[in-house]
Parts: sequence; structure tokens; C-alpha cells
Amino acid sequence: MWKRLIASRAFYIAALAVMLVVFLLSQFRIEEVDPRPLGAPEDIARLAEIQDLNIIFILIDTLRADRLSAYGYERKTSPVIDALAADGLRFAHHMSQSSWTKCSMASMWTAHYPVRTGVTRSEDAISPDAKMPAEILQEAGYKTYALWRNAWVGPSFGFSQGFEVYHSPQASPVPASVRREKPTVGVAGTDWDIIQSARDFLLTHRHEKFFLYLHLMDVHQYVYDEDSALFGSTYSDIYDNSIHWVDRLLGVLIEDLERRGLREKTLIVVAADHGEAFGEHGREGHARDVYSEVVTTPLIVSFPFRLPGPLVVDSPSENIDLWPTLLDLLGLEPIEGADGRSLRPEIEAAVAENPPAEARFAHIDQTWGRTEEKPQPMVAVTEGAYRLVYRAAGRGARRAELYEYESDRREARRIDAEQPEVRERMMGLAQSYLDQEPASWGDAPEIELDDAQLQQLRALGYDIQ
Repeated sequence: MWKRLIASRAFYIAALAVMLVVFLLSQFRIEEVDPRPLGAPEDIARLAEIQDLNIIFILIDTLRADRLSAYGYERKTSPVIDALAADGLRFAHHMSQSSWTKCSMASMWTAHYPVRTGVTRSEDAISPDAKMPAEILQEAGYKTYALWRNAWVGPSFGFSQGFEVYHSPQASPVPASVRREKPTVGVAGTDWDIIQSARDFLLTHRHEKFFLYLHLMDVHQYVYDEDSALFGSTYSDIYDNSIHWVDRLLGVLIEDLERRGLREKTLIVVAADHGEAFGEHGREGHARDVYSEVVTTPLIVSFPFRLPGPLVVDSPSENIDLWPTLLDLLGLEPIEGADGRSLRPEIEAAVAENPPAEARFAHIDQTWGRTEEKPQPMVAVTEGAYRLVYRAAGRGARRAELYEYESDRREARRIDAEQPEVRERMMGLAQSYLDQEPASWGDAPEIELDDAQLQQLRALGYDIQ
């Protein structure tokens, strides 16, 4: 009977149908249920009570907020990040302190403005006397581990303080399907190297309380693959493709957290050091000025529990506020003398109305890479509805540009002549900012860069002399 059945045409048709069903099912990932419990905004205030809470801090280099779907972008560039924001916390109006990585990250980690960190030029480093968040977390019992690919945050510039391991993973071969469209493709490998190293870390240290810092570079380098190439071939389209590529990599990491039972006891933070320009003010790229397109960045926090809906803080916030806020929520010691402040009151209230106007600053030295030239600070001041772009070494009308930022986020129309008193007052704020005393740890030490370091940094596309 079995021989007749196997020899029959019906058997082969049925077998083929089963194989086809199995194949089709293999092409789709069955959606897993989020393992985190449902929480409420009030649970955010109780984060410090979670004894085994882990922290993963994801820094996506060169990511501007308005290219994420969670911030209103019409393209679906970031479904994974959007999902983090959909049942987490999003800061709607967030800014970095510079459009150059080293200056921006020094301010983020120390919670001090650039004029006080002193890290504004290519040779500057964070003072070893500055107490960094990783040091505070290590003292609190966290295993501190960092994975990075941007040489501007290398250990010689002081960024490794407090990390037990501060590692740049070895670059793996890049598949032919992966494209790198940045004119200067000097960073070997891709962010897949970071994700793989992070997964190895989770495998080894999943039973310990950890702080894991990932500094991703593929958006900076315009990296994407064929599956991420959804949005066209212009320079701006390719930037969106690279965001989608990195977003998919984050999905791999989060799936790994879920599989290891870590998602429900891990706080995930997504931030950026600066944005990217696409000709809005006559330039492309970053690290040249402080217009809004290069300093408006995302800040998203995903908790070890799901909120019933997105919690959005509309109050202005800055990267210097990031660590004061996280340390406060974790019940840990604050950063001494910080310019940044904890945003816990805004989080708890989910403030929707306009808060009291407070001045916020972004800063870049326009000669930071030319050590033989004098500093030329450029400062942006945002206060209430207005934003001023101020050149300390400028003259005439170009010295200070005033915009009504609340209604003109792209800073397309100057209102200097209409609001001369506002312009003058905000110029005073900019100059007062520049006149501030250094941080309590003193001036930034200068690091002499050797030829290998200079070549590595030039490979990122920066003109360093």
C-alpha cells in the first residue's frame, strides 16, 4: 500500500504543497509578543527601585531628528526606532551642543557647554579631572562597556573614563551587497561589527548589571544595502537609506535582548551627536556651522515596561540635559557643576504648554581643525520663539542672524530688521556665554596627535592641518 501511495501522483502533489507552505512560512517572521509588562508614566519615577536595571545607550552619529518617522518624517525610515518611541518617551525639541562629534560628545558626557569643557579644537581633550557618567555608573555597580568606530571619541581624547572596556571592534569583510556612498569612506567595516560585538557582550554578561554604550557610524558614512535602498539615489535619499539600514541593525540587537530575557530589565536610550545639512544654508555635511539642521537631534527613551501610548515632552531640551536626567531617574549622584539639568519634572508632567523661556546654546569653533589659526567661535542661541546665529569674529549683518524659530524651523527668513531689540539682547546672551569661566576641572588638556591618528581622523572626511 505504501509503495502504491508513494508512486501516486496525488502524493507528490500533496508533498509539493506542504513544501510550498513551509517555504512561504519561512519567509515571514512571526511577530513576537513584546515581553515587557504594561506600565504607566508614574512608573518612570520608580526606575531607581529596579535593582538589576541595565542601560544600553545607542549613539547614532550624524542623525538629524526630522529624518525619523517618529518625528514626523513622511518616509518610513525608522520602524524600529519608531516602535521604541511609540510606547516610550520622546523629546520633541531636542538639540546637540555642536555639529562636530568631539565637541558635541564632550558636552554630552560632561553635561557642560563647550565653552566650559574647553573641547572646541582638534587637539583638545576632556580633562581627566572631569567625572564622567560611566565613572558614576561603575561606582554604582554597573559593568561598563563601550563599542565605538569614530576616532573623535577615541580614548586619547578622554572618552574612555569610567569604562572597564572601551573597544573599537575589528572590521569584518564588507559584503558586496553593502554600499558606502560617502565621498570619504575611511571607516573600515560597518555597524554590523558593533552589533555583533554587542551580542557577544550580552551572551557573556547577561547575568550582570551592565551599561553598554554603542557609537554607530554608518549614517555618517552613508552605508546601506540592497534591502535598505528604498528611497532613491540622490545624496539626501542615500542618507535616508542608511538610516533604514541602521534601524534594521538595531532590530537585530533588540531581538537578541528579547531572546535572552533582557528586554524587560533594560533601559534603551537613542540619541545623536549632531545632524547633517543638505544645502539648507548653502552647505552639505556638518562640522562647519550651528544652524538648526546640524544640531537638531533625536532623544528617545524606551523603558523596561511599555507605556500605554507615546509620552512626548514638548519642552526644549539639550544633550547636556541627557545624563543629568538619566542619573536622576536612576537615583545616582549628579554631575558636579553641570550646565545641563534633569528633565524629570517635564517627564513626569509631560508638559504640553510652552515652558518659561530659557536660553540654549550650540557652539563650534570654525577653525577647530586648523591649529595655526586663531579660534573663530560660532554660537547659536535659542530662547523662546527666537534663534540667533552669532559669529564672534564676524562683522556687520553677517555677525548675527535672527530667526523666528518657532514658526521657521529651517531658519529660511531673517528678521533682524524687524526685531532689532531682540537681536541685540540675544547677541548679549551669546557673548555672555562665550565669557563664561571654564568648568571646575579647569582648561582642556591639549593632545599631540601622531601621524597615525591624523590619518585616521582625516579618513572621516575632516580637513585637519
